Amino acid sequence: MANQVAEFPPPRPPITTRMPKNPIDKSTIVSIYPQVIREVKNTIEPGIFEIPAGRFDNPAILVVGPSSWWSYSGDTRPTIEVPISSVAIAESIIKDLQFDFSSVDAGPGLFFIPGEMNLTEIKMRYRTTLEEANRKQRDWFLMLTRIADSLWARANGNPLCISEQMRLAAKELNLDNKPWLMDFTTIELVPCKACGTLKNPAFPVCSNCKAIDPNYKGPEIKFVS
Repeated sequence: MANQVAEFPPPRPPITTRMPKNPIDKSTIVSIYPQVIREVKNTIEPGIFEIPAGRFDNPAILVVGPSSWWSYSGDTRPTIEVPISSVAIAESIIKDLQFDFSSVDAGPGLFFIPGEMNLTEIKMRYRTTLEEANRKQRDWFLMLTRIADSLWARANGNPLCISEQMRLAAKELNLDNKPWLMDFTTIELVPCKACGTLKNPAFPVCSNCKAIDPNYKGPEIKFVS
């Protein structure tokens, strides 16, 4: 008996049930953060959001509409589009951004407004909110520079302990004298003669074993008893 090959019907084409979207569902994200912000959300569409760099006197804005995700229940049921409101999208973009040591009281100057607004309307109607965002961002910048000072001292001048957000904070506050603002590629770390831990040659004492570098050629070290 010849082998029989089972025949299966061709797969059904995917069926997607599209849900209507509200054309006036818009929200406006406002940013005074001085760098471009790019947020990618892989589970929704549209899911790529880019906010231009902004400042207190010239905020950046991004108007977002609703996005969607799809609910798949099997081959015999349609894929259903599930819309997400612009307010939920704007709130999610701001909450999901990752910034060093940010908190409710100190962080990047970002907020959103339900509805579509232009820059002139925002400056007139949301002046107080802009001022609060500016205070919050400045407090955050000050905190980042204090943390960077501490990390720099504890790490014996290792430039890898300083984040780009800390460098940005110091530059925005015009703290150009910070030693950790120098280009870290120009610093060559050397091993400690006593324990081998990599250290900045500009620092005389090893942060690991506390040994004094015999090749240190900086200012005289004075010990206080």
